[in-house]
Amino acid sequence: MAVPWLLGSGFAEDGLQGRIPPRRGVGMWAMALAEPISENHQTNLSMNDTPTFTHLSDGDQPRMVDISEKTATKRIAVAEARVALGPELAKQLRETGSTKKGPVFQTAVIAGIQAAKRTSDWIPMCHPLALSGVDVDIQLAGEHACIQVTVRTTGLTGVEMEALTAASAAALTLYDMCKSITKGMVIESVRLLEKRGGKSGDYQADS
Repeated sequence: MAVPWLLGSGFAEDGLQGRIPPRRGVGMWAMALAEPISENHQTNLSMNDTPTFTHLSDGDQPRMVDISEKTATKRIAVAEARVALGPELAKQLRETGSTKKGPVFQTAVIAGIQAAKRTSDWIPMCHPLALSGVDVDIQLAGEHACIQVTVRTTGLTGVEMEALTAASAAALTLYDMCKSITKGMVIESVRLLEKRGGKSGDYQADS
């Protein structure tokens, strides 16, 4: 049965077979599902361009990069999340550190550690890594909670995504623990502060 939004696009007649040039890959497939594509449809992508992302195969298909030829080295990544709390919540956390759900910072720390260990379950192309250590530190600075995560491993690839995922999970958990007091909290930023080790060299964010 022809899908209404495919009528006139050329897809319905062919049953979605053979209508998408092989070099268009998944990104262009998503565009095809979003709107009809005529035979003369032009995009700003060159079909002959060589993929510039290592997570795309020669056929523009997603893949997890083969890292077997890399050398295992010590790798460290530090990420930060900043959460604007508002005056009432900041005051309560400074005085008690808890809400009716329980201890806020301790719970967020545990969430961050769990998230670091499970990053490959959430980020499709991440490799499962054996982490050497995860430190989650949360400090109050005025009306902000500053979450800093340090992740370490000795392995074939870096731990930037583990640090960023951990910081994000800690920030979301902080929100969950405190939303009974205010829903006006804002996760203002999540960013990589530092990365050390690996072939691409070290990285330090601007202060």
